[in-house]
Amino acid sequence: MTIAQLLQVVLITFTVGLSAFCFALSRRLRKLNDLETGLGGAIAVMTSEIGRLEKSILLAKAEATAATRALADEIERAKEERAFWTLQQKFAEASPARHVRLQRRRRREEADLDA
Repeated sequence: MTIAQLLQVVLITFTVGLSAFCFALSRRLRKLNDLETGLGGAIAVMTSEIGRLEKSILLAKAEATAATRALADEIERAKEERAFWTLQQKFAEASPARHVRLQRRRRREEADLDA
């Protein structure tokens, strides 16, 4: 056996081993990319979940913004209501004094008329 023949046998053995490795690698990649059980399926599920979560986040953000606006409106309405009631109390406090004065004036006028 010459060196040329020995190199050809080594080359053929290396080629057969490399082809077996490539075959095993391609089978593993097919299993990995399988959409039902492999990593491809996991990626597809995660992609759909990300889309669903993004929609949920946008919906929650819109609801929070609407709630913030509603709360701000309620606070503003409460401030106006408080100002109204404060004004009503001021009028109520001032009103009896005038009412007493009117009663006194009427009593004086009645007393003048009776006299």
